Amino acid sequence: MDSTWITSILNGLAYGLLLFMLSSGLTLIFSMMGVLNFAHASFYMIGAYVAYQITVLSTKALGGNAGFVLALILAPLVVGALGALIERYGLRRVHKFGHVPELLFTFGLSYIIVELVQVIWGRAAVPYRVPEMLTGPIDWLQQSMGLTFPEYRLFLMGVAVAMLAALWLVLAKTRTGLVIQAALTHPETVEALGHNVPRVFMLVFGGGCALAGLAGVIGGPAFVTEPAMAAALGSIIFVVVVVGGMGSLAGAFVASILIGLLQNLAVKVDSSGADVLQALGMTVTEQTFGYAVWKLSVAQVAPVLPYLLLVLILIFRPKGLLGTREG
Repeated sequence: MDSTWITSILNGLAYGLLLFMLSSGLTLIFSMMGVLNFAHASFYMIGAYVAYQITVLSTKALGGNAGFVLALILAPLVVGALGALIERYGLRRVHKFGHVPELLFTFGLSYIIVELVQVIWGRAAVPYRVPEMLTGPIDWLQQSMGLTFPEYRLFLMGVAVAMLAALWLVLAKTRTGLVIQAALTHPETVEALGHNVPRVFMLVFGGGCALAGLAGVIGGPAFVTEPAMAAALGSIIFVVVVVGGMGSLAGAFVASILIGLLQNLAVKVDSSGADVLQALGMTVTEQTFGYAVWKLSVAQVAPVLPYLLLVLILIFRPKGLLGTREG
């Protein structure tokens, strides 16, 4: 296999794991509370900006690498605490009125967060960069296979896998996880047993926001930390959640990897619909219906492919790949 294809696969896996870091929090919140948080990507953005600010403040005293490590620990906690406060004093007050007020609340919150970010840090991108210890390529890949794959992308993948393992352990192997899963299906019974279900909801919402904040800490240096970063990933997260299955963490993981590979591998394909028809013995001319569409290459339509996959999933499997809820 060509080394460029292997690099594209690795980049697709890295991007897919970043999408899972984001979508896991949204999936957790939806499966637990039934709230589709439109502001979820905004917490991803807050995580990146808070991490940038921590690195700026700590670089002189601790050095750039130590500042990044500190940001990796503190920024998700800050974002998680902010999410918990928003649930306690905002979302909980509109929860009793139904899903539409919840959607409007989170939708408006996303705009408020963007405006606050622009007021505090400005409209331009901030210089939140990869730490020096992770700036180079992976030596053994370069020496053995001739691949140039950044160390930071491997670090991103490692953090995502560690987060997946930790999430599974918490939900499946701890008493807290059992309470969370029980409150999902039988909240009245859990409350009758003496557990504070509203507090559990607050912790779950804060935890989901913390996961988004962690994705922001990791994703900010890999991409661009700017006010538009939430909008850039906001729509694709919902595609992941719906394709994987509403409320399914396993489905979110599968869909994230699938979409990450789909987008990164598609940009390597120069063939078009016209080439396929020509291989089948049909000729496409300027008089052919939809000529401009047939001439588009797969690489040109790569950004649209996840949304096309979403439409196909909604038509043929509305509950998603691994979901249990219809629609």
